[in-house]
Formats: sequence, structure tokens, C-alpha cells
Amino acid sequence: MFWYKIFYGLCRLLAFLPLRGLYLFSDFLFVLVCYVARYRRKVVMENLRNSFPEKTEKERWQIARRFYRFMCDLFIETLKVIHIDTAQIHRRIHYSNPEIFDDLYRKGKQIFFVTGHYGNWEWLATLEHTIPYHHATLYQPLQNKLFDKLFYDLRTKYGTDAIPSQAAIRAINKYRDEKRLTALCFLSDQSPQRNAIHYWTTFLNQETPIYLGIEKLAKRYNMAVVYYEIRRVKRGYYEVDVTLITENAAETGEMEITDKHVQLLEQTIRRNPQYWLWSHRRWKHRRVNEE
Repeated sequence: MFWYKIFYGLCRLLAFLPLRGLYLFSDFLFVLVCYVARYRRKVVMENLRNSFPEKTEKERWQIARRFYRFMCDLFIETLKVIHIDTAQIHRRIHYSNPEIFDDLYRKGKQIFFVTGHYGNWEWLATLEHTIPYHHATLYQPLQNKLFDKLFYDLRTKYGTDAIPSQAAIRAINKYRDEKRLTALCFLSDQSPQRNAIHYWTTFLNQETPIYLGIEKLAKRYNMAVVYYEIRRVKRGYYEVDVTLITENAAETGEMEITDKHVQLLEQTIRRNPQYWLWSHRRWKHRRVNEE
């Protein structure tokens, strides 16, 4: 805890800077990360080659450069959550079509909302109180305890619950018992552990294992499922476009929900690929090896 207080204090000092000043720091950080440290350059370029075989190497490098620049912006925007008021954050990110939630809320539907490591997904935790629903997010705890504690504190600062994925069923039952309508977030592009791989599909031209937790839990509790597309309007400003996948998950066919949210995420990435987390080792499992 002592080292966390030191670490958090340093982050807090940095967060006191206005975003305009932090973006200058991000520009400097971009040069270090992209050209000096070459952070996960091989992973990024391999992911881009496999995802966009139709593009030239020059086109893929242009996407990579834009990705590194955005990744540095994402880092400082996430830190800024430590010291930013709700009025400012709500001017910078909002729902473009919140009426979807009003309708589902009137019908008493619990919601699973699905997105990916795209755009500023961390700022979604600041949207508590902007729709009728309580916010909660499922996450995989990080091995680095300092960063795990930091991200937990940032995600819960505005009232959002941060729930380890293993505790999802307990949390859903708790919300149901309390009759508390909740929008529960899950990042669908995480790479599952080997023992959790039960379904493969084609995603960005590659055989990809997909978590089935959303499909199973949404059907089990007959939840509504929506997809969030986080659009970057300009530096520091985002809109969340909401697509209703199903109002009653129990009535959907086998893998219908899974196939749909994977398809929607791929469409989002293809429109503006620089905003996806290309440094993520999404394809560390190969189907032929697992089988």
C-alpha cells in the first residue's frame, strides 16, 4: 500500500495538468514509444499483416503510427480521470442515442453491453448517472498489483462497480435481488484461457477463440444485449453509438449473440483501425494447436 500511495501520488500530480498540456506530453511520449522503445512493434505489425493482407506494408505502417499516437492519448486521458470533474467528462463523452436505454428500463430489462478495446473504453466508467441504469464492468485482474489497484480506483471513481469476471454470476444475482437495473459491461475481444475456449469464429481474417460468457449469462437471465461503438469525434471527445442486438437473449438462436457482437466489432475496427489495441496478443492461441 505504501508504494501504491507513492505511485498514485505521482499519477495525481500529472493529472492536475489540463488536457491541453497533457496532450503535449502525449506527443513527446509517442516519439519514445513508437520510435525509441518500439513498444511491441513486432506484435503490432504481425497483427496488422494478418488482419489486413489486402493492404500494402506502407498502409499498415501508417495505421500502426496512428495507433501509437492514439495509445499515448489514451494513456493520458485515462490518468486524467484522477482529476477531472463530471461536467467536463460528460462534455467529452456521451451517448448519441440514449433513448434505447429509456425503453429497456421501462421494460425492466437488465443489460449486457458489449464493446472491445477500442476508442477510450476506460472513459465508459464515467458515464454513471447519464442513463437510468447503474453501471458495472467485468474485468480480468492485472498481474501488476500497482496498475490493477490504479485501474480499479479509476473505474469505480464515478460509482461504477468493477467486478472480477469470476464473480459475474454472484454480481448479477445481487443486482436482481436488489431489483437494481444494471448495464453490465464486458470487453469481448479478450483472449480466453485455453480451458475456456469452446468456440471459434473468423475475426479480422483469422480463426479466433471467443468467450461465451456473454451468450450464456445473457440467455440464462434473459437479459438485453447491446453493442457499444465508441467513436472518436476529435482529440479528447467521443460519442457512444448503441446498437440493440437483442431485447430477450433467451429467444435467440445458438451463437446468434456471439456472432453478432463479433461482427459489429470487426466493422467498427475496419472503419477506423487505428483506435483498436493492436499491441494486444489477441491471437496467441491457434485453432490447429488447441485441437
